[in-house]
Amino acid sequence: MIPEFDFADIEKGAPETLSELSKAAREVGFLTVTNTPITPARMGLVLAMYRAFFELPEDQKQRVNMAVTGANRGWGAPKSEQVDPNANPDYKEVYDSGFALPEGAEFSDLAVYAPNRWPDLPEGFETVISAYYRDAMAVARVLLRGLANALGQDDGYFDQHFDRPMALLRGNYYPERPDWAGEKDFGIAAHTDYGCLTLLGTDGVAGLEVLSGDDTWVPVSAKPGRFVINFGEMLEFWTEGQVKATLHRVKGSSETRISVPLFFNPNYETNVAPKGSDPIIAGEHLGKRFAETYLHMKAG
Repeated sequence: MIPEFDFADIEKGAPETLSELSKAAREVGFLTVTNTPITPARMGLVLAMYRAFFELPEDQKQRVNMAVTGANRGWGAPKSEQVDPNANPDYKEVYDSGFALPEGAEFSDLAVYAPNRWPDLPEGFETVISAYYRDAMAVARVLLRGLANALGQDDGYFDQHFDRPMALLRGNYYPERPDWAGEKDFGIAAHTDYGCLTLLGTDGVAGLEVLSGDDTWVPVSAKPGRFVINFGEMLEFWTEGQVKATLHRVKGSSETRISVPLFFNPNYETNVAPKGSDPIIAGEHLGKRFAETYLHMKAG
């Protein structure tokens, strides 16, 4: 069972809520959140904008193909990623944007801070998606502050490490599961997220499955305005296992599906290793995991 929280209760830091949040982070690694400042109507607009992009002719999407840019910005074609080396490449399409540093700034030449590649169409895409990115990060910051409190830390414990976050916003398009799909074919195969906190908005179509403690796959769905939250590998390291990074996947169904995860990750140079361990630099870890996943990066 995936626990549900009211955003306002997390923001207020009610002791009972924080206790439940600590348990969810430690034992499940997934939760859902309602009543954020991002309304169902606002989320619906964002989802519609991504859908309009994915429905463009392929020659339009090719103009922002990230395999051409060499960074994790722009469009990713079907089968351009492989999160599980024992499964076939994922058959979804993606569109990535993120935190860009000014030219010449430290780390600005790295893929995790690359300039965004905005498409000409659909009209208004950059405006809508950029505004959502800003507001989704604000929600993620509140959730991370609540989590810090839940783990017995000051609510600003993580703040100093997120002023230049390697925060990646992704639109996912999962087509109908094809007739030819076999046991190694997925919209996205089983994986844990690479970073810290993921804020996921979806169109409500089923597809996401989470591996439970008894090794069964539990479906998780959320209509626009209700968010799925999960935690990644970096936060599991950083909190010395107080937070769980849980395996999840999207197998696909008879319906197309749009989802919008914000991967909220810290500054490049942040050491996310457990205390007393050799350093794990956040940007190096993320870069390594991207290189293992994006096929165009594997190919150099």
